[in-house]
Amino acid sequence: MKNILYATDYSQNSVAALRLAHLMTKKFDAKLFVMHVFDIPITLSTVSISHIKKEKRLLIENHNRLKEFCAKHLGETWEGCSIDFIVEENASVVQGILENATKLEVDLIVVGTKGTSAVKDFLFGSATTAIIKKAPCALLAVPAMSPLEDFKTMVYATDFEQADIFAINKLVRIAKKFNALLRIVHISTPGEYAGDQQMEWFKEMLKQKVVHGKMEFDLILEEDIFVGLNRYLEKSNARLFAMLERKDSSFYQRFLKTDKVKKMISDTTIPLISFNVGGL
Repeated sequence: MKNILYATDYSQNSVAALRLAHLMTKKFDAKLFVMHVFDIPITLSTVSISHIKKEKRLLIENHNRLKEFCAKHLGETWEGCSIDFIVEENASVVQGILENATKLEVDLIVVGTKGTSAVKDFLFGSATTAIIKKAPCALLAVPAMSPLEDFKTMVYATDFEQADIFAINKLVRIAKKFNALLRIVHISTPGEYAGDQQMEWFKEMLKQKVVHGKMEFDLILEEDIFVGLNRYLEKSNARLFAMLERKDSSFYQRFLKTDKVKKMISDTTIPLISFNVGGL
């Protein structure tokens, strides 16, 4: 991992994400790009020269504000690190982030989530979700209340797809930096056909292509898949949850059919990392 892009709106919701992005930068000896996107609404009465002057002024102000934001929330630890500050005017924050992620050949985008649950933010729509679906790389969504700590246990939810193997291989690179245990879990209903056989097949396929000494596999049978997932994350003491953004075929689509699911989501404070199929 060489380049990490962290995007902020200066809110308290993005502080935990900044600290985690900084930690990841140190772990990988990577370059950190700290970014803010702002918009100047254009009206029919807007005078082009005035607009240009205002844009230049805001670019300078936001550049200074980004430095102050990092200094305030990282303290002296950010000095000496390889950090570049990016300020850009764009009517779409999502588009601004994605364009820079592509241009800078970023390996990881880090953003904060407004709520306490990154899983909730991922599953039910937000700007974060919009980035996940189009990101050219992995995206790390960090809840506002997430504590800064080394990941001791990471959980990856698999649906036994070929793309899972590529995503897990990338996740293993992070796990090794943190000396973390990686738990691969498949959660299905008791009536699913040959789940245990599929797990054994997937386990053998994965071990042929991914090397990590601290890797365990679990098959969980639960009538309500999402309830099973929440219980598993809590029981395993997960500190990072990983998923593959699979378009229409992802396993989480199977339990997003009723409104009651939204009421079951726990306010977990663990970060979520999502791997876009297109970015693998």
